[in-house]
Amino acid sequence: MEGLKKLEQVQRTIHVLQSIGIINPSKTNNDSERFLANFTLLLIQHCGELDISAKCQLIAEHMAKISTAYLMGALQCISGEGENQIESAVSLHCYHKEDPAPVQSISDEMAMVGLDAMLRASSTLEDFCRSYFMFHKMDGNQPESIFRHLPMLSFTESYIYQLDNLNEKLLQLPTGEVTVLDRDYDEDERSLSATSVRMLRRDPFRPLVILLEHHGLLTERIKEEFRCGEEYWALERKLCCALMSDNEISIEDAIRAIHLKSFDYRVLNLLLYHMRGEKVNELHMEFLSLSELLVEVSDDLFDYEEDILNNNFNILRMFVKYYGASAAPANLAKFITEAEEKYDRLLKELGPELSLKYQKRCEEATREGGKTSGPPLGTWHVPMVVEDEAKYRTEFSTSSRPRGQSVNKLLLNRHE
Repeated sequence: MEGLKKLEQVQRTIHVLQSIGIINPSKTNNDSERFLANFTLLLIQHCGELDISAKCQLIAEHMAKISTAYLMGALQCISGEGENQIESAVSLHCYHKEDPAPVQSISDEMAMVGLDAMLRASSTLEDFCRSYFMFHKMDGNQPESIFRHLPMLSFTESYIYQLDNLNEKLLQLPTGEVTVLDRDYDEDERSLSATSVRMLRRDPFRPLVILLEHHGLLTERIKEEFRCGEEYWALERKLCCALMSDNEISIEDAIRAIHLKSFDYRVLNLLLYHMRGEKVNELHMEFLSLSELLVEVSDDLFDYEEDILNNNFNILRMFVKYYGASAAPANLAKFITEAEEKYDRLLKELGPELSLKYQKRCEEATREGGKTSGPPLGTWHVPMVVEDEAKYRTEFSTSSRPRGQSVNKLLLNRHE
């Protein structure tokens, strides 16, 4: 009799939830409806001095802390299969105030970003809007075009920047003969790198994947670009560790890394296609990938000395290590020329209107970068290469020359 009464109560609750639009029969099954009904009945049960508002506040405060692992541990504990399951699940998945790392998530499966990552991502987002929106027949200077898609684009780019920042922190730790994720840390290093290692050893994009999937924005192409991002960071750690340890490197690894480096732009572009319900334009993707490659090489030349000091991936560093100081500039020039030849061919295939728009945007970006004379797209400048990086870092630490101040530039004529 008691069971029938409870079942009737559940059914009435389901009807109420349907009538006010909380439950949509076309989108839920019977089990989901019963769960929501039982949850509602739990909320309205008397519990001391707690009213409905207080109960809702408690749920809002604590729900994010309860992960799948926590609930599975609780189930085992309640069923008598384990005594410490809840405690271990809480220690693994809940927020730790003593963790000073930049990414402090309430749950390992909750995607969160910090203000620093958002600030770092802002310039990329601006460039993406101004350079890529035209490929979607959108005006990057119109607020309505930008803000309609900005929340998801901004969050995604900020999340990627956050992971990239963690990877950079690992590159600056002493490594010895192994990559930083494979070594055992001293106690004084553990607090600095624990969060970085935890995020990058496991599936670092999983929280973002869950978020995008929840919003119906995850595609196989986007997941593949996330895998490219993981591969890039792994190659960066491998190559930079080799340089710091004075070990040999693979030039194939270096070239693969520079091709992967702009994976975040491709993620944003694929997201924009999906949010707008557009089919991916493969010609545009191929052209933009080449453009991204050339921009990455240009940035690496500009940041060459800074990247030596910070032990960041830099294509010129890799060419110097592999080919030697004397042969590296010529080999890099050959690499750039081949990429530009393909770029020029694909640029013509875009069509006159889009091609002209993109060229104007490139000229605009060149001027904003400080180029006020000479060819509209600038020229390639290869800085004087550093043969002994360890000596350079030592000399820099005892000198007063500002970072980024290049000396004795070598001019590499840009392919016309």
